[in-house]
Amino acid sequence: MSKRHEGRELALTTLYALDFNGEIETGIVPDSFPTVNADEQDQIEPETALFARYLIAGTLENLSTIDEMISRYSINRPIERIDIIDRNILRLSVFSLLFDKKIHSRVVITEAVKLSQEYSREVNYKFINGILDSMEKHRL
Repeated sequence: MSKRHEGRELALTTLYALDFNGEIETGIVPDSFPTVNADEQDQIEPETALFARYLIAGTLENLSTIDEMISRYSINRPIERIDIIDRNILRLSVFSLLFDKKIHSRVVITEAVKLSQEYSREVNYKFINGILDSMEKHRL
């Protein structure tokens, strides 16, 4: 598994934990990864942790813009009704699409689908792919 994919997983699980606990709106980036114990934290490659923190910080700093974009493209499902894991896969991905021009949009969408297949319900990857693909086609 690539360091970038592992970084996305760490960012996703952290955003999920913040959202689940009602702490995502604070915008505070945690010092550690709440879903990883101390021993596991020591095993995380520095490059992976750095990328995860970049994604978390960027997503939290731009949360209102990101949520607005998701709401604009999720016509039939309000953002608060999107499953927590899917909502945070979308947030992470929309951050990359909007603010990180170094990562190609196809890579962002492919990674989002992979994360959804790993962490979400079986068919939700289609919903995530549809939203992100529509955003990409409209060039945000």
